[in-house]
Amino acid sequence: MSSVIASARFSVLDRSRIREGHTGAQALRDTVRLAQEAERLGFHRFWVSEHHGVPGVAGSAPTVLAAAVAAATGTIRVGTGGVMLPNHRPLVVAEQFGVLESLFPGRIDMGLGRSVGFTDGVRTALGRDKDDADDFAGQLRELLDWFAGASPTGVRARPSEGLAVPPFVLALGEGAEIAARAGLPLVVGDLRDRERMRRGIDRYRAGFRPSPWAAEPYVVVSGTVAVAATPKAARRLLVPEAWSMAYSRTHGTFPPLPPAEEAERRPMTAKARGFYEAGLTGGVVGDEEQVARELETVLEETGAQEVLVTTSTYDRTALLESFRRLASIVDRERGDAPHRSATLRHAENRGDFCG
Repeated sequence: MSSVIASARFSVLDRSRIREGHTGAQALRDTVRLAQEAERLGFHRFWVSEHHGVPGVAGSAPTVLAAAVAAATGTIRVGTGGVMLPNHRPLVVAEQFGVLESLFPGRIDMGLGRSVGFTDGVRTALGRDKDDADDFAGQLRELLDWFAGASPTGVRARPSEGLAVPPFVLALGEGAEIAARAGLPLVVGDLRDRERMRRGIDRYRAGFRPSPWAAEPYVVVSGTVAVAATPKAARRLLVPEAWSMAYSRTHGTFPPLPPAEEAERRPMTAKARGFYEAGLTGGVVGDEEQVARELETVLEETGAQEVLVTTSTYDRTALLESFRRLASIVDRERGDAPHRSATLRHAENRGDFCG
Protein backbone atom coordinates (compact mmCIF):
# COMPACT_ATOMS: atom_id res chain seq x y z
CA MET A 1 0.00 0.00 0.00
CA SER A 2 1.27 3.49 -0.87
CA SER A 3 0.84 5.86 2.05
CA VAL A 4 1.30 8.91 -0.18
CA ILE A 5 -1.47 7.88 -2.59
CA ALA A 6 -3.72 6.84 0.29
CA SER A 7 -3.36 10.21 1.99
CA ALA A 8 -3.58 12.40 -1.14
CA ARG A 9 -6.72 13.86 -2.62
CA PHE A 10 -7.55 13.35 -6.29
CA SER A 11 -9.58 15.86 -8.26
CA VAL A 12 -10.55 16.69 -11.85
CA LEU A 13 -10.15 19.80 -14.02
CA ASP A 14 -12.10 19.72 -17.28
CA ARG A 15 -11.51 22.34 -19.98
CA SER A 16 -14.64 21.51 -22.03
CA ARG A 17 -12.67 20.56 -25.11
CA ILE A 18 -14.71 20.62 -28.31
CA ARG A 19 -14.38 17.49 -30.46
CA GLU A 20 -14.37 17.44 -34.25
CA GLY A 21 -17.91 16.86 -35.50
CA HIS A 22 -19.40 18.04 -32.20
CA THR A 23 -20.58 21.42 -30.93
CA GLY A 24 -19.59 23.64 -28.07
CA ALA A 25 -22.94 22.93 -26.45
CA GLN A 26 -22.15 19.21 -26.50
CA ALA A 27 -18.74 19.89 -24.93
CA LEU A 28 -20.37 21.77 -22.07
CA ARG A 29 -22.89 18.99 -21.50
CA ASP A 30 -20.02 16.49 -21.57
CA THR A 31 -18.36 18.50 -18.79
CA VAL A 32 -21.46 18.29 -16.62
CA ARG A 33 -21.76 14.54 -17.22
CA LEU A 34 -18.09 14.06 -16.38
CA ALA A 35 -18.61 15.92 -13.12
CA GLN A 36 -21.44 13.57 -12.21
CA GLU A 37 -19.22 10.58 -12.91
CA ALA A 38 -16.33 12.12 -10.95
CA GLU A 39 -18.66 12.54 -7.99
CA ARG A 40 -19.84 8.94 -8.25
CA LEU A 41 -16.23 7.75 -8.30
CA GLY A 42 -15.34 9.72 -5.19
CA PHE A 43 -13.08 12.43 -6.63
CA HIS A 44 -12.64 15.30 -4.22
CA ARG A 45 -13.35 18.34 -6.41
CA PHE A 46 -14.30 19.19 -9.98
CA TRP A 47 -13.05 22.39 -11.59
CA VAL A 48 -13.70 24.14 -14.90
CA SER A 49 -11.50 26.61 -16.79
CA GLU A 50 -11.57 29.97 -18.57
CA HIS A 51 -10.59 30.36 -22.24
CA HIS A 52 -11.68 33.08 -24.64
CA GLY A 53 -11.90 32.93 -28.43
CA VAL A 54 -10.48 29.39 -28.69
CA PRO A 55 -12.12 27.23 -31.40
CA GLY A 56 -11.40 24.02 -29.51
CA VAL A 57 -12.58 25.08 -26.05
CA ALA A 58 -16.16 25.81 -25.01
CA GLY A 59 -15.42 26.78 -21.41
CA SER A 60 -15.36 30.58 -21.64
CA ALA A 61 -17.47 31.45 -18.57
CA PRO A 62 -16.22 29.35 -15.66
CA THR A 63 -18.51 30.64 -12.92
CA VAL A 64 -21.57 30.04 -15.11
CA LEU A 65 -20.40 26.52 -15.91
CA ALA A 66 -19.51 25.88 -12.26
CA ALA A 67 -23.10 26.74 -11.35
CA ALA A 68 -24.38 24.15 -13.83
CA VAL A 69 -21.96 21.55 -12.47
CA ALA A 70 -22.88 22.27 -8.86
CA ALA A 71 -26.59 22.07 -9.69
CA ALA A 72 -26.11 18.67 -11.34
CA THR A 73 -24.12 17.21 -8.44
CA GLY A 74 -24.62 16.95 -4.70
CA THR A 75 -21.42 16.31 -2.76
CA ILE A 76 -18.31 16.97 -4.84
CA ARG A 77 -16.60 20.35 -4.41
CA VAL A 78 -16.95 22.58 -7.48
CA GLY A 79 -14.77 25.44 -8.61
CA THR A 80 -12.63 27.11 -11.21
CA GLY A 81 -9.22 26.26 -12.51
CA GLY A 82 -9.33 29.08 -12.86
CA VAL A 83 -10.89 32.47 -13.21
CA MET A 84 -8.18 34.64 -14.80
CA LEU A 85 -8.29 37.57 -12.44
CA PRO A 86 -6.59 40.14 -14.73
CA ASN A 87 -9.53 39.71 -17.16
CA HIS A 88 -12.13 40.86 -14.60
CA ARG A 89 -12.89 43.44 -11.96
CA PRO A 90 -12.33 41.85 -8.52
CA LEU A 91 -15.73 43.09 -7.29
CA VAL A 92 -17.52 41.19 -10.07
CA VAL A 93 -15.53 38.03 -9.33
CA ALA A 94 -16.36 38.33 -5.63
CA GLU A 95 -20.05 38.76 -6.42
CA GLN A 96 -20.08 35.73 -8.73
CA PHE A 97 -18.47 33.47 -6.15
CA GLY A 98 -20.68 34.92 -3.45
CA VAL A 99 -23.70 33.85 -5.46
CA LEU A 100 -22.24 30.38 -6.03
CA GLU A 101 -21.41 29.92 -2.36
CA SER A 102 -24.86 31.14 -1.34
CA LEU A 103 -26.53 28.64 -3.67
CA PHE A 104 -24.20 25.72 -2.90
CA PRO A 105 -22.80 26.38 0.59
CA GLY A 106 -19.64 24.57 1.59
CA ARG A 107 -18.95 23.20 -1.89
CA ILE A 108 -17.41 26.09 -3.85
CA ASP A 109 -13.69 26.69 -4.56
CA MET A 110 -12.27 29.89 -6.04
CA GLY A 111 -9.30 28.94 -8.23
CA LEU A 112 -7.60 32.07 -9.59
CA GLY A 113 -4.99 32.57 -12.31
CA ARG A 114 -2.96 35.51 -13.59
CA SER A 115 -3.05 34.88 -17.36
CA VAL A 116 -4.60 37.29 -19.84
CA GLY A 117 -6.03 36.53 -23.29
CA PHE A 118 -4.14 34.07 -25.47
CA THR A 119 -3.83 36.38 -28.49
CA ASP A 120 -3.60 40.13 -29.12
CA GLY A 121 -7.11 40.03 -30.58
CA VAL A 122 -8.60 38.39 -27.50
CA ARG A 123 -6.80 40.80 -25.19
CA THR A 124 -8.13 43.72 -27.20
CA ALA A 125 -11.67 42.32 -27.04
CA LEU A 126 -11.34 41.94 -23.27
CA GLY A 127 -9.94 45.46 -22.92
CA ARG A 128 -6.75 44.07 -21.41
CA ASP A 129 -3.08 43.78 -22.29
CA LYS A 130 -0.18 41.67 -21.08
CA ASP A 131 0.81 44.21 -18.44
CA ASP A 132 -2.44 43.66 -16.56
CA ALA A 133 -1.02 40.40 -15.19
CA ASP A 134 1.71 42.40 -13.42
CA ASP A 135 -0.73 43.57 -10.73
CA PHE A 136 -2.06 40.12 -9.91
CA ALA A 137 -1.01 40.45 -6.25
CA GLY A 138 -2.99 43.67 -5.91
CA GLN A 139 -6.00 42.23 -7.71
CA LEU A 140 -5.90 39.21 -5.40
CA ARG A 141 -5.80 41.40 -2.29
CA GLU A 142 -8.71 43.47 -3.54
CA LEU A 143 -10.75 40.34 -4.26
CA LEU A 144 -10.20 38.90 -0.80
CA ASP A 145 -10.97 42.27 0.78
CA TRP A 146 -14.44 42.21 -0.79
CA PHE A 147 -15.21 39.05 1.18
CA ALA A 148 -13.85 40.65 4.34
CA GLY A 149 -15.82 43.87 3.90
CA ALA A 150 -12.61 45.88 3.79
CA SER A 151 -12.98 47.86 0.58
CA PRO A 152 -11.91 51.52 0.92
CA THR A 153 -14.69 52.49 -1.53
CA GLY A 154 -17.40 52.01 1.07
CA VAL A 155 -19.17 49.66 -1.34
CA ARG A 156 -20.25 46.30 0.06
CA ALA A 157 -20.07 43.13 -2.02
CA ARG A 158 -23.40 41.32 -1.90
CA PRO A 159 -23.91 38.48 -1.11
CA SER A 160 -20.17 37.85 -0.81
CA GLU A 161 -19.26 39.80 2.31
CA GLY A 162 -18.73 37.50 5.27
CA LEU A 163 -18.62 34.31 3.19
CA ALA A 164 -15.57 32.05 3.21
CA VAL A 165 -14.93 30.76 -0.32
CA PRO A 166 -11.56 28.96 -0.35
CA PRO A 167 -9.14 30.71 -2.74
CA PHE A 168 -6.41 28.86 -4.66
CA VAL A 169 -3.68 30.38 -6.85
CA LEU A 170 -2.83 28.68 -10.16
CA ALA A 171 0.75 29.65 -10.80
CA LEU A 172 4.41 28.93 -11.25
CA GLY A 173 7.37 31.24 -10.73
CA GLU A 174 6.30 34.69 -9.57
CA GLY A 175 2.72 33.54 -9.08
CA ALA A 176 3.89 30.89 -6.63
CA GLU A 177 5.62 33.58 -4.59
CA ILE A 178 2.42 35.66 -4.59
CA ALA A 179 0.48 32.64 -3.30
CA ALA A 180 3.10 32.15 -0.56
CA ARG A 181 2.98 35.76 0.61
CA ALA A 182 -0.83 35.70 0.65
CA GLY A 183 -0.89 32.41 2.55
CA LEU A 184 -3.00 30.63 -0.07
CA PRO A 185 -2.91 27.10 -1.51
CA LEU A 186 -0.93 26.66 -4.72
CA VAL A 187 -2.00 24.74 -7.82
CA VAL A 188 1.07 24.05 -9.93
CA GLY A 189 1.66 22.20 -13.20
CA ASP A 190 2.35 20.74 -15.47
CA LEU A 191 3.95 17.36 -14.94
CA ARG A 192 6.01 17.62 -18.14
CA ASP A 193 8.66 19.81 -16.49
CA ARG A 194 9.10 18.20 -13.10
CA GLU A 195 12.24 20.11 -12.19
CA ARG A 196 10.66 23.52 -12.85
CA MET A 197 7.58 22.41 -10.96
CA ARG A 198 9.66 21.37 -7.94
CA ARG A 199 11.53 24.69 -7.95
CA GLY A 200 8.22 26.56 -7.90
CA ILE A 201 6.95 24.43 -5.01
CA ASP A 202 10.19 24.97 -3.08
CA ARG A 203 9.90 28.76 -3.48
CA TYR A 204 6.29 28.61 -2.39
CA ARG A 205 7.03 26.62 0.76
CA ALA A 206 10.06 28.75 1.64
CA GLY A 207 8.08 32.00 1.39
CA PHE A 208 4.76 30.83 2.83
CA ARG A 209 3.14 33.05 5.42
CA PRO A 210 0.24 31.59 7.43
CA SER A 211 -3.08 33.32 6.80
CA PRO A 212 -6.72 32.98 7.80
CA TRP A 213 -7.07 30.77 4.72
CA ALA A 214 -4.26 28.30 5.42
CA ALA A 215 -2.01 27.70 8.42
CA GLU A 216 0.57 25.88 6.32
CA PRO A 217 1.43 25.35 2.65
CA TYR A 218 -1.00 23.33 0.58
CA VAL A 219 0.18 22.10 -2.83
CA VAL A 220 -1.94 20.73 -5.66
CA VAL A 221 0.00 19.29 -8.62
CA SER A 222 -1.85 19.36 -11.91
CA GLY A 223 -1.36 17.39 -15.11
CA THR A 224 -2.36 14.53 -17.38
CA VAL A 225 -3.08 11.11 -15.88
CA ALA A 226 -4.19 8.44 -18.36
CA VAL A 227 -4.94 4.86 -17.32
CA ALA A 228 -5.92 2.00 -19.60
CA ALA A 229 -5.62 -1.78 -19.85
CA THR A 230 -2.28 -1.43 -21.66
CA PRO A 231 0.38 1.29 -21.88
CA LYS A 232 -0.29 1.60 -25.61
CA ALA A 233 -4.01 2.22 -25.05
CA ALA A 234 -3.23 4.78 -22.34
CA ARG A 235 -0.79 6.63 -24.60
CA ARG A 236 -3.41 6.69 -27.34
CA LEU A 237 -5.64 8.78 -25.09
CA LEU A 238 -3.08 11.58 -25.38
CA VAL A 239 -2.97 11.68 -29.19
CA PRO A 240 -5.91 14.07 -29.90
CA GLU A 241 -4.75 16.78 -27.54
CA ALA A 242 -1.10 16.34 -28.51
CA TRP A 243 -2.06 16.90 -32.15
CA SER A 244 -4.25 19.92 -31.36
CA MET A 245 -1.54 21.45 -29.20
CA ALA A 246 1.07 20.93 -31.92
CA TYR A 247 -1.30 22.60 -34.39
CA SER A 248 -1.81 25.54 -32.05
CA ARG A 249 1.93 26.00 -31.61
CA THR A 250 2.46 26.13 -35.38
CA HIS A 251 -0.76 27.86 -36.52
CA GLY A 252 -1.65 30.12 -33.58
CA THR A 253 -5.05 28.65 -32.75
CA PHE A 254 -6.15 25.59 -30.78
CA PRO A 255 -8.54 23.49 -32.91
CA PRO A 256 -11.15 20.90 -31.85
CA LEU A 257 -9.82 17.48 -30.83
CA PRO A 258 -9.67 14.96 -33.69
CA PRO A 259 -10.13 11.19 -33.28
CA ALA A 260 -6.79 9.54 -32.44
CA GLU A 261 -6.70 7.48 -35.62
CA GLU A 262 -7.36 10.58 -37.73
CA ALA A 263 -4.68 12.61 -35.96
CA GLU A 264 -2.12 9.87 -36.50
CA ARG A 265 -2.76 9.93 -40.26
CA ARG A 266 -2.39 13.67 -40.70
CA PRO A 267 0.86 15.02 -42.15
CA MET A 268 2.98 17.23 -39.88
CA THR A 269 5.99 19.40 -40.42
CA ALA A 270 9.14 18.54 -38.50
CA LYS A 271 8.44 21.42 -36.13
CA ALA A 272 4.86 20.30 -35.52
CA ARG A 273 6.02 16.70 -35.11
CA GLY A 274 8.36 17.83 -32.35
CA PHE A 275 5.55 19.55 -30.47
CA TYR A 276 3.33 16.51 -31.03
CA GLU A 277 5.87 14.07 -29.62
CA ALA A 278 6.44 16.35 -26.64
CA GLY A 279 2.70 16.32 -26.01
CA LEU A 280 2.79 12.55 -25.69
CA THR A 281 5.33 12.67 -22.87
CA GLY A 282 5.48 14.03 -19.35
CA GLY A 283 2.15 12.82 -18.02
CA VAL A 284 1.42 9.87 -15.76
CA VAL A 285 0.43 7.28 -18.34
CA GLY A 286 0.10 3.49 -18.38
CA ASP A 287 -1.77 0.58 -16.88
CA GLU A 288 -2.83 0.58 -13.22
CA GLU A 289 0.48 -0.65 -11.85
CA GLN A 290 2.56 1.80 -13.86
CA VAL A 291 0.33 4.73 -12.95
CA ALA A 292 0.33 3.81 -9.26
CA ARG A 293 4.14 3.72 -9.22
CA GLU A 294 4.47 7.01 -11.08
CA LEU A 295 1.89 8.77 -8.91
CA GLU A 296 3.78 7.63 -5.85
CA THR A 297 6.98 9.09 -7.30
CA VAL A 298 5.33 12.42 -8.13
CA LEU A 299 3.78 12.74 -4.68
CA GLU A 300 7.00 11.82 -2.91
CA GLU A 301 9.08 14.24 -5.01
CA THR A 302 6.71 17.18 -4.59
CA GLY A 303 5.16 16.54 -1.19
CA ALA A 304 1.85 17.58 -2.77
CA GLN A 305 -1.35 16.98 -0.85
CA GLU A 306 -3.52 16.74 -3.97
CA VAL A 307 -3.46 15.75 -7.65
CA LEU A 308 -5.65 17.66 -10.10
CA VAL A 309 -6.14 15.53 -13.22
CA THR A 310 -6.49 17.50 -16.48
CA THR A 311 -6.75 14.71 -19.07
CA SER A 312 -8.67 15.45 -22.29
CA THR A 313 -9.28 13.22 -25.31
CA TYR A 314 -11.70 12.63 -28.19
CA ASP A 315 -12.99 9.23 -27.02
CA ARG A 316 -15.29 9.97 -24.10
CA THR A 317 -15.80 6.30 -23.30
CA ALA A 318 -12.05 5.77 -22.99
CA LEU A 319 -11.73 8.95 -20.92
CA LEU A 320 -14.38 7.81 -18.45
CA GLU A 321 -12.72 4.41 -18.24
CA SER A 322 -9.41 6.13 -17.44
CA PHE A 323 -11.00 8.00 -14.54
CA ARG A 324 -12.64 4.80 -13.30
CA ARG A 325 -9.30 3.00 -13.34
CA LEU A 326 -7.64 5.90 -11.53
CA ALA A 327 -10.35 5.85 -8.88
CA SER A 328 -9.82 2.11 -8.44
CA ILE A 329 -6.09 2.71 -7.86
CA VAL A 330 -6.84 5.26 -5.16
CA ASP A 331 -9.49 3.05 -3.54
CA ARG A 332 -7.11 0.10 -3.55
CA GLU A 333 -4.33 2.09 -1.90
CA ARG A 334 -6.72 3.41 0.72
CA GLY A 335 -8.15 -0.03 1.33
CA ASP A 336 -11.64 1.24 0.49
CA ALA A 337 -14.32 -1.40 0.30
CA PRO A 338 -15.79 -1.64 -3.22
CA HIS A 339 -19.25 -0.75 -1.94
CA ARG A 340 -18.10 2.30 0.01
CA SER A 341 -20.14 5.27 -1.15
CA ALA A 342 -18.75 8.41 -2.72
CA THR A 343 -20.91 10.44 -0.33
CA LEU A 344 -19.22 8.87 2.68
CA ARG A 345 -15.76 9.49 1.24
CA HIS A 346 -16.59 13.16 0.63
CA ALA A 347 -18.02 13.54 4.12
CA GLU A 348 -14.78 12.20 5.59
CA ASN A 349 -12.74 14.71 3.59
CA ARG A 350 -14.80 17.78 4.50
CA GLY A 351 -14.11 20.03 7.44
CA ASP A 352 -10.78 21.71 6.70
CA PHE A 353 -9.96 24.75 4.58
CA CYS A 354 -9.14 22.90 1.40
CA GLY A 355 -12.36 20.99 1.55
